[in-house]
Amino acid sequence: MAFDLDALDSLGSEAIDEILNSWAGFCACTDAIIRGNGDLSAGSKLAPLVASLCKHGLRSLVEDHFLQALEETFKTNAVMMFWQHFEAFHNSSPSEMPNVHIIEDWPQTVLIKALEEICLEKCYQEKCLLILVHSFQSYEENLSLETGDLNLCESNLMSRYQLMVSAVLLATLPSYFPEILRMYFKKKLEELSTVIAGVSDDVCESQNEMDIDDNYSKKNISKDHKLVKDIGKVVRDLRSLGFMSMSEDAYASAIFVLLKSQVNDLAGDEYRNPVLESIKEWIQAVPLQFLHALQSYLGDSVDYDNGSSGLKSPLASLVSSFPGVNMPSELLVRWKLRLEYFAYETLQDLRIGKLFEIIVDYPDSSPAIEDLKQCLEYTGQHSKLVDSFISSLRYRLLTAGASTNDILHQYVSTIKALRTIDPTGVFLETVGEPIRDYLKGRKDTIKCIVTMLTDGNPSGSGNSGDSLLEELNRDVENQEGADNDDNINSDDKQAWINAECWEPDPAEVDPTKGSNNRRKIDILAMIVSLIGSKDQLVNEYRVMLAEKLLNKLDYDFDSEIRTLELLKIHFGESSMQKCEIMLNDLIDSKRTNANIKASIPQTSQTEQGENDVSLNLLDATIISTNFWPPIQAESVNIPTSIDQLLSDYAKRFHDIKTPRKLLWKKNLGAVKLELQFEDQNMQFTVAPIHAVIIMKFQDQTSWTSKNLAAAIGIPVEALNRRISFWVGKGILAESVGTASNDHVFTIADGMIDANRNGITNGNSEELSMADEEGENSVASAEEQLQKEMTIYEKFIIGMLTNFGSMALDRIHNTLKMFCVAEPAYDKSLQQLQSFLSGLVSEEKLEMKDGLYFLKK
Repeated sequence: MAFDLDALDSLGSEAIDEILNSWAGFCACTDAIIRGNGDLSAGSKLAPLVASLCKHGLRSLVEDHFLQALEETFKTNAVMMFWQHFEAFHNSSPSEMPNVHIIEDWPQTVLIKALEEICLEKCYQEKCLLILVHSFQSYEENLSLETGDLNLCESNLMSRYQLMVSAVLLATLPSYFPEILRMYFKKKLEELSTVIAGVSDDVCESQNEMDIDDNYSKKNISKDHKLVKDIGKVVRDLRSLGFMSMSEDAYASAIFVLLKSQVNDLAGDEYRNPVLESIKEWIQAVPLQFLHALQSYLGDSVDYDNGSSGLKSPLASLVSSFPGVNMPSELLVRWKLRLEYFAYETLQDLRIGKLFEIIVDYPDSSPAIEDLKQCLEYTGQHSKLVDSFISSLRYRLLTAGASTNDILHQYVSTIKALRTIDPTGVFLETVGEPIRDYLKGRKDTIKCIVTMLTDGNPSGSGNSGDSLLEELNRDVENQEGADNDDNINSDDKQAWINAECWEPDPAEVDPTKGSNNRRKIDILAMIVSLIGSKDQLVNEYRVMLAEKLLNKLDYDFDSEIRTLELLKIHFGESSMQKCEIMLNDLIDSKRTNANIKASIPQTSQTEQGENDVSLNLLDATIISTNFWPPIQAESVNIPTSIDQLLSDYAKRFHDIKTPRKLLWKKNLGAVKLELQFEDQNMQFTVAPIHAVIIMKFQDQTSWTSKNLAAAIGIPVEALNRRISFWVGKGILAESVGTASNDHVFTIADGMIDANRNGITNGNSEELSMADEEGENSVASAEEQLQKEMTIYEKFIIGMLTNFGSMALDRIHNTLKMFCVAEPAYDKSLQQLQSFLSGLVSEEKLEMKDGLYFLKK
């Protein structure tokens, strides 16, 4: 009812006196009711006073005064006391907070007590407000108003009072109160999780084969559970005080903190077991059960069938994923989606942060890769993976301290892992680019790639799954499977398959690069692309194969034959023809050795002297020089008896293989020796140069380095390097001669330390090979390239003399255009750049701003 001020002018003195008396009585009665400490007896006096004031149109004034009195009392008796309960939290430093929690059972006891007190005061004030409502109702009943108006009056007053309570509390809200609520809900949810986990553990002990969903379903947390009741009462009290949004934010934050902790506990550094399903089962078992029970307790559950609009929610199709819940509310379904997305995102961030370690451990860590794949499919945050992993690669892998072999192993593992996450290869293309660029600048990249192709993982670094030899085998198996397929044309069939499986490229794809090349990730092709051309790889493999075959002590080369056959399938037979001839040379050598030894008469073997060496002890590796890489030749004077043995072998070979003749490479091969001392015999397998050195000490027991080098026919520097093997074994002793640069070597006196000698064949062989490290039997690919490129040096000098300066591309194209006669120029741009860099270092050329010109 509105109040008309003009009506006062028409009132007489009696009416004014009545209003003043009624107002004074109403104010006194209001104070008595509100501040009566629970005594509501004065309420009976309120109705006539309210009726008198309403009769004169002062109802709104009555309402405002009564609500103002309630507000002042609520501030004094409730709000100030309420916030005082939490001053301990505000006044304590972070280091003192744990003690506060322990002493006062923080925050459970304090929060519950504070809410009880303020809610009691609020409840009392609502009773006071009802007295005023009843007074209004008595007055309006006398006026014969309808019931609807009476209910509207009560609803309006209660709404205004609730708004006043919320406004007062929010106006005085301390900044730390939301944190107190989060602490309370976090503690309660941890207790609930412990209860459910304890029940689940008990069920697992009694029924080990039961599925985890079945275990959790044995204990459904209902609305009658004590913990649910405790939490529900707190939430209900907070809602009544106007903290509905704050309370929901608080327990939502606690749920997410608990979920994040659970994800970290389940995943952590565990990469070899999938954890995603376990996380989803925990979400179903703990937070969703709690939320369902809380909604039931608070009366918030709304079934799909009870929708006021009559339209079914699109989320209703997900209700089947709630075991133990017949028809969950749409709010519960939304919570499930929200929690699962948070779990996916948390696990995804955890796995992305550890992706470098996961790929190092691949393929053992493939379950972690599968979990990451599912998370990325759900969240779509692939760009986060790309940026984070590239940063890890540049900081931890692409550094000068990392070996090329380790980088290659990591690159292969990265290809395999990202092939699982993204079969299209879009993200692999981006992630792999810095690795490819870095490897192209390493000089030993080709050698390491060939080692991975031929030996698998000999160094022990990386995982066995990183071997490119396995990829060769897998390619062969795939080709054999394709050969056994239907007779349909393979190209047409593949076109149909591609058409049926076609999907548009992801949004992150580089539009300048064709998508057809990304449909099949060929690891070998990606590795070969690091080199620049297939010919370089084949040439490096030929050098490595030659080194390996020349250092073999027997004719067991089945693994080399298998590898060669695989390479022929992948790179073509014509490319591997020279390598095949090299292996055939060893097969022929085995046969030739057998034939020569069979031609030796038995009488000649029995007639040999004490110091003569039997031809049966000699096995020769006979190679076709034109098909092998250049052999490192080194002249050495071998003992006469051995020289005679080689001549006899060559003569017999000539008789069998007329008109072919042998040209011995006396510095290559292996010699098995037995050194006889007074008290023991020792066996060694060494290089020929080591055998020649020690055999010289049969003639005399002491040699100077200059005399021994002259007798053997090698430089003194080479002798000092090779003879250190025997000094290290304790066979020879070294001392300083008359000249500072001329050392004296003698046979060591006394017993030889067993820890310094190689009693077994394997140990001595290993040490001798270590001594020869860096002195290969075959010229390396770099040395061969340098020798071949020397032919074109005059052409390059001539071009720069005529043109003054030229860029790398122009020099390359000019050489291809004019050097067509044998030997034709067939080098890559990278090889030419390497050769020109050598000329610059030799100060024959200069380079500035990308242009080469003659050194002035």
